[in-house]
Amino acid sequence: MIRVNKISKVYNGVTVLNIPSLHIKQGESFGLVGNNGAGKTTLFRCILDLIRPNTGEVFSTQMDVSKSMDWKTYTGSYLDEGFVIDFLTPEEYFQFLASISGLSSGDLEEFYASFEEFFNGEILGKKKFIRDLSSGNQKKVGIAAALIAKPDVLILDEPFNSLDPTTQIRLKNLLKDLQQKYKTTMLISSHDLNHVTEVCERIVVLHKGEIAHDIQTKMDTLKVLEEYFAV
Repeated sequence: MIRVNKISKVYNGVTVLNIPSLHIKQGESFGLVGNNGAGKTTLFRCILDLIRPNTGEVFSTQMDVSKSMDWKTYTGSYLDEGFVIDFLTPEEYFQFLASISGLSSGDLEEFYASFEEFFNGEILGKKKFIRDLSSGNQKKVGIAAALIAKPDVLILDEPFNSLDPTTQIRLKNLLKDLQQKYKTTMLISSHDLNHVTEVCERIVVLHKGEIAHDIQTKMDTLKVLEEYFAV
């Protein structure tokens, strides 16, 4: 589904990403962990063609993401607040996304109903621009927007940050449900080792832009990761 081939990214003479090979299978839930500056966001931005690597290529279903835009039709993503149009209300933003995705009013109502618990009465009907919502509620809007068209590929960077504990649990359940029902290919980065091991069946550890570990999630994976980062 997603294939990274010999990519590197250099800033001011410093190599911040150096990945010879990485393949994420269709339907796989893939977790990315690492300390600050490990290259997690840089990798996601390369996969989404938001930045170009200095060397190498990224492919999505065999399409070079830098040479085609077709992959965008089945890819949903939220990396930061720059991914939303914050001078709109949530309703205006969702209506805009529905229109460009070819969704009907019925589809939009179904979307609202499916996210009712996640929104927790804090998003819709508040007559606020997205920029005037709390950081946690802005993140809710961004995550929901990434899912409005039921994408085959979902990329989320630190989705649990700024969310209250109840919403974190609801998000984990939502992601698990997506994976089970629709076999969504999910790429999720997180500093929270507990959350990522609960949601993802495979976890890659980045260290200074390179893959330090690539492991399948098992009963002892959380302990293994905690021991690695404790050193």
